[in-house]
Amino acid sequence: MDSFQFLNYAGVAVFAATGALAASRKEMDIIGFLFLASVTGIGGGTIRDLILGLTPVFWVQDSVNLLVCSATAIIMYFAAQVVENRFTLLLWLDALGLAAYAVLGTQIGLVSGASEIVAVVTGVITATFGGIIRDVISNESSVLLRREIYITAALIGAALHVVLQYFGLPELLSALLAGVAAFGLRGGAVHYGWSLPAYRRG
Repeated sequence: MDSFQFLNYAGVAVFAATGALAASRKEMDIIGFLFLASVTGIGGGTIRDLILGLTPVFWVQDSVNLLVCSATAIIMYFAAQVVENRFTLLLWLDALGLAAYAVLGTQIGLVSGASEIVAVVTGVITATFGGIIRDVISNESSVLLRREIYITAALIGAALHVVLQYFGLPELLSALLAGVAAFGLRGGAVHYGWSLPAYRRG
């Protein structure tokens, strides 16, 4: 297993955990946990692959991704109740998943032959759409409607990975630096409430 394959499984697991935690907040049954964890874990990557024309999509080619989602959902079904503040944990896990998937989605875009700009877009899609789908299905306030920095963090991570690759940094080092940048920005938004200036009608 190469480093990016491990990053993929880690990203799937982290996002699946956020889906399972959302299911716990809605007091769903085990099937609800499995469904919401799986949709969140593989949602962004599925849209990415369809846009890039990479079919069958990644979880059809490698069913381990589904097993990761299922295992995460089952663990969280029994463990979620011991977490004192589940929403806070969801936010931090989501930040971690966003950072990992922003880099991974960008790398997959580059490897597939997409231009640098398209690769950045696929990175952002991979990092954010799973969380958006999770919020819609669980009837939570969408991350798109919150003022804290979210998509911007994925954009910075994806763009930084492309820039560092352009200047010849090794893929793994570039991914690490870009991921840390994305996580730091989103983590700052979670902890300090960082946000971009909002539009104000005159």
